[in-house]
Amino acid sequence: MTFRATVLTLYPEMFPGALGLSLAGRALERGDWTLDTVQIRDFGLGRHRAVDDTPAGGGAGMVLRADVLGAAIDHAAPADDPRPRLLMSPRGRPLTQAKVRALASGPGAVIVCGRFEGVDQRVIEGRGLEEVSIGDYILSGGEPAALVLLDAVVRLLPGVMGNEASGGEESFENGLLEHPHYTRPPEWEGRAIPEVLMSGNHARIAAWRREQAERLTGERRPDLIRK
Repeated sequence: MTFRATVLTLYPEMFPGALGLSLAGRALERGDWTLDTVQIRDFGLGRHRAVDDTPAGGGAGMVLRADVLGAAIDHAAPADDPRPRLLMSPRGRPLTQAKVRALASGPGAVIVCGRFEGVDQRVIEGRGLEEVSIGDYILSGGEPAALVLLDAVVRLLPGVMGNEASGGEESFENGLLEHPHYTRPPEWEGRAIPEVLMSGNHARIAAWRREQAERLTGERRPDLIRK
């Protein structure tokens, strides 16, 4: 099954961007996953293809219209399309590695990239959009967030990573941040690789890595420890 991503955006030229390079780019060329973009403005109204309007009740900025975005979604994903419909939004549930793995095991995703002050709530409800956030900060639009989400998902697709086992040892896979890494030379600027990593004792190495992961997580992300 090929993972199919469809991105609805006012700036389709932002894709594939970094997703056209490295592991994701090679996987895209092989057909391990596909990426299509839909220009929301193609469904805009009037001579100028308007896609937004002033917020009901007043306020600053503009809001993406429900009728315009609804038509774009219907074009990109008919009612029988099994893919989840995601809206990149700072008020969404935080993206987690568990969510990424769930998406990677599915048929793909339809991703809506918001702009302006936001999206008319009626299209969120009427088209079953699941709001997803990549962090507690504001971007100028949903496109960078969509790129982040897709990068996280695509690297987990079968055959994308050279060493499939490496994905299971990364940060968040086991609820902890990842342990420190070292490589050659054995000593650099007076700093040596920890002796345990040179011992060849796999049990000691595994215990050290677990200890370091727990220490780092406790220092930097105590919220993960509490979970």
